[in-house]
This record gives sequence, structure tokens and C-alpha cells, in this order.
Amino acid sequence: MGRDTPTTEAIIRPRTDEDVPSAAAALVKVHDTDGYPVEGVDDPETWLTPPDLLAAWVAVLDQRVVGHVALSHPHGEDAVSLWLEQSPDTEGQVAVLARLFVTPEARHGAIGKQLMQAATNHAGEHGRRLVLDVMAKDTAAMRLYERLGWQRIGTAKHTCGAAQQIEAICYVSPAP
Repeated sequence: MGRDTPTTEAIIRPRTDEDVPSAAAALVKVHDTDGYPVEGVDDPETWLTPPDLLAAWVAVLDQRVVGHVALSHPHGEDAVSLWLEQSPDTEGQVAVLARLFVTPEARHGAIGKQLMQAATNHAGEHGRRLVLDVMAKDTAAMRLYERLGWQRIGTAKHTCGAAQQIEAICYVSPAP
């Protein structure tokens, strides 16, 4: 395959520190197109590296980061509280799936699904159930989660900016 010949399949791998600037650039591109995330694009590298991070993965296509997903320890998220009210799990058995995005030009190859699978596999290997919340406006993301067997567990209000509140739908991953 020649140097200028594009590959057709993304490589999903654990994120390294060297990936963060490229992932941040991809995040800004996604925000410009989709309005996701609703916060964090002023300092995308910090947003991608929260202090409670457990693990993160990137999708690389043609040597460019085109997607990202992360898992974090619970930190007061409504999705965590909703799940703990509905299940016998403890907080130590839960992780939060977040910071999932795929650049617009790379959305044709099931990259979002592959990133979700990497995170779900990791959580299962570590005895954790995943939860997430998604803004109600992000219907394509909700379709992906539901196609992958995630279940709605309730709603929450996501606060961002100057006390702006946006409705969010909370999900839990399929049982291992």
C-alpha cells in the first residue's frame, strides 16, 4: 500500500500522553460540527485528562486520531446515583464512560462501536459496570448505545456554563 493510500479500518488502542494533543484537535472539530461536548473545548487537553481517569483509548486512521473514549472513577454523576439506586452494585463496581467522540469524516466505519467495545471489555475485565449520560439532543449517540444493548436508567439535568441546564439521558451497559 502506498504512502498516500488511505486505510479503511481504524486502529483502536490505549491512549498515550502523546495522543492527547491530536485527540484535543479532533475534539474541537467534533464540537464545531456537533456542539459536543457542551463544555471543555476552551481547554480540550485538560478536559480529556480528568483527574479521576481510569483508562482511555483512541481510534487512529491514516496516522491521525479520529476518535476517543475514556473511563473514569465515579465522581458524583447522576448516572452513577441512578444505577446504584436500581442495582446491588457498589460505587467501586461502577465506572463512567465519557469523552466519546468520532470526527465527522471517520463516522462510516463503526469506530464509535469499536471504541465502546474496548471500554466495555476493559470494564468487564476489571469487574465494573459502565454508566454514562448523553445530552437528549445527541440522538445519534443514543441510537448507538441502544444498538449495543445499553439500557436507559433515567434522566438528569446536565449543568454547564453559566448555570445552563440541558436534559441528559442516563444509560447502563449490558450485563457482563
